[in-house]
Amino acid sequence: MQADSGVEVVDLSKNYGSVVALKSVSFKIRSGQYFVLLGPSGGGKTTLLRLIGGFMRPSSGNILFHDQDLTSLPPNERPTSMVFQSYALFPHMTVEKNISYGLKLRKLPKTETASKVGRALELVGLKGLNDRMPHELSGGQQQRVQLARSLVLESDVLLLDEPLASLDAKLRKEMCLELKRLQEQVGITFIHVTHNQEEAMTIADRIAIIAGGELIEEGSPRDIYERPQKQFTAGFIGDNNLFEGTVMGQVGSDVKVDLGYARIEVPARESIITEGEEVSVSVRSELLQLVDPDDDSLNRIPATYVEEVYLGLTTSHLVRLSNGTEVVIRQVSEDEGFSKFSSGQEV
Repeated sequence: MQADSGVEVVDLSKNYGSVVALKSVSFKIRSGQYFVLLGPSGGGKTTLLRLIGGFMRPSSGNILFHDQDLTSLPPNERPTSMVFQSYALFPHMTVEKNISYGLKLRKLPKTETASKVGRALELVGLKGLNDRMPHELSGGQQQRVQLARSLVLESDVLLLDEPLASLDAKLRKEMCLELKRLQEQVGITFIHVTHNQEEAMTIADRIAIIAGGELIEEGSPRDIYERPQKQFTAGFIGDNNLFEGTVMGQVGSDVKVDLGYARIEVPARESIITEGEEVSVSVRSELLQLVDPDDDSLNRIPATYVEEVYLGLTTSHLVRLSNGTEVVIRQVSEDEGFSKFSSGQEV
């Protein structure tokens, strides 16, 4: 299982009559990366994945594997294998027979097939379960069988279409870590579709935000979360607050912004910002703090306290600005300092 195949998508589009499902999407995936297609439902993620796998033909554009254009090739002639959202196991076959099915179609010798199946079972942590039937397995184990069935084919690229969607929250977290470990162990390229932000942040080397059939932006998990380039990304990832304002000027490495009800200073972006320009300031909920109205901290914004919502580890505090905008402030629940604030209080 050598990581010898990168993937490049060039101006890829898919239309269904007058409906545009995918619009001129382009990106490159380095060999051996865990690449996640993240976005809201119906945004074009699965369509893009199926185009890469050859299960659909694009309306225009190209798909390259290791600099070779394979756009016109069917799935069985591409260096890919697919893990579907449903487990799609043969109910009448044992674990071993499910995993070896693809190898038998390739007419590999029995000894070689047995060796490959044994290694795949060990990779996914199912060693010794060869003779189990699918109905005798848990959901997580069935997902591992499907992974093994794809990995045993030793393709250069593994395509995963919402593979953890049917698992409960606890098992999903465990499988996220398992997938990341597995990808690092086998060293091949994984392309993973999900709408779950935590899932994407846990496993990805790179994330592409897909929405409305377009590539919104691409970057590392940290860049996507902490330094989003697009307003859609800032609003989609995590609990985020957007403040609309006008640039007043630059103060050192910061930009001074007039919000109308307050003036704040924020770090300047790499892009050029001019005085008088209308901007959106994105602030994560966990980076905001609640203070008394007479606090002299920098970047104070007057608001009225509305309510708190206890979420276990964290508590979300809702405040309302003078223009009616509601802002969420998320803090660790153990911090008892917020208990002094009550509904209607000025903060």
